Amino acid sequence: MAVDISKANEAAMILTSGPSGIISALFSIRVLKSLWLLLSAFVLLLLLPFRGRKRMVSQATTSGSKEEKFDKMIERKGPMVRVPAKMVPRKNVVDNEVAARRALAIKRVLEDVDDKNTVREFSLFVTSRGDTMFTQSWTPVSLKVRGLVFLLHGLNEHSSRYDDFAKKLNANGYKVYGIDWIGHGGSDGLHAFVPSLDYAVNDMKNFLSKVLDENPGLPCFGFGHSTGAAIFLKAALDVKVRANIAGVVLTSPAIGIQPAHPIITVLAPVVSFLMPRFQLSAANQTGITVSRDPAALLAKYSDPLVFTGSIRARTGYEILQITAYLQQNMSKLTVPFLVLHGTDDAVTDPEGSKKLYREASSTDKSIKLCEGLLHDLLFEPEKEEVMKDIIEWLNQRL
Repeated sequence: MAVDISKANEAAMILTSGPSGIISALFSIRVLKSLWLLLSAFVLLLLLPFRGRKRMVSQATTSGSKEEKFDKMIERKGPMVRVPAKMVPRKNVVDNEVAARRALAIKRVLEDVDDKNTVREFSLFVTSRGDTMFTQSWTPVSLKVRGLVFLLHGLNEHSSRYDDFAKKLNANGYKVYGIDWIGHGGSDGLHAFVPSLDYAVNDMKNFLSKVLDENPGLPCFGFGHSTGAAIFLKAALDVKVRANIAGVVLTSPAIGIQPAHPIITVLAPVVSFLMPRFQLSAANQTGITVSRDPAALLAKYSDPLVFTGSIRARTGYEILQITAYLQQNMSKLTVPFLVLHGTDDAVTDPEGSKKLYREASSTDKSIKLCEGLLHDLLFEPEKEEVMKDIIEWLNQRL
């Protein structure tokens, strides 16, 4: 089905799979004014209970007769309980949403039986926090497994989006594991709400240990896209992870995100603390396209497991935090890596990838700037060429 790219650009989708210009928009002038009003309202709410208490005390001294009548009415009719008609516990709403997302994620795995060259399975991994993460694996049927690839998706998406890529890796003898990080896909948490990206880093480390225990002796590579690449990079700075990873492939890594104004650095933690789940509509930047393939855009933004709403305050702050950390520590990176970035990427800055290549201490490092390509490299019209470059790099390190 043909789709007009101009119409795809106008769609309400444009909350991308990565942190885009969302960080700049997160605290634009218009939004800052809105936040000031919200903060003022928050302060007023803190003061209201005290003002209300004074009124109640004064009324108690003048309307005793009314209270006596009310007490007698209760004695005759029994206790009265008032419950707001629309009051629903937030936890139940989130739990129901997670259950629906997880059921859909599992259904997609179970229904994927057409490819006779791959066995696709899912599992649920419980973290030390008690959260349940959705994970899956792709295993080649007719080829001997000669290596592992641990896959991390980008912001607002999920691991099943990389099904085609995983099967391409299967065809080259790699077994693939993927995990939906917190608040994404079939995993626990409010959709696209990330309390801390360190949760995702630690979950990735723990699940990686499980994968390595199940596959002793096999070299393990990492793959991360956008914010997933940033998560993998931070994990790779850990000496234990570094010792167990043969190399990392990074596509459009989120390491070039900078605040648009210094005041953002001051306001971001405050807003993130006071209103962590608050969604900022200004973060939806119309016109930012992540692929030049209209069919890929349609598939992505019609997928219920892809979050297309406005970015949440805490999530945006966490992206700023991990970006700042990587900017300060990228020289400590020693694992072999390949970084690929589209020169026309409007979501994450290619200059960040160039800086990583220059400053990393890795003796085995490669960079490829894909001329004219956008953010979602594995969903661009040139995706076959991109996958070929990745697989060739992996093969050379076996």
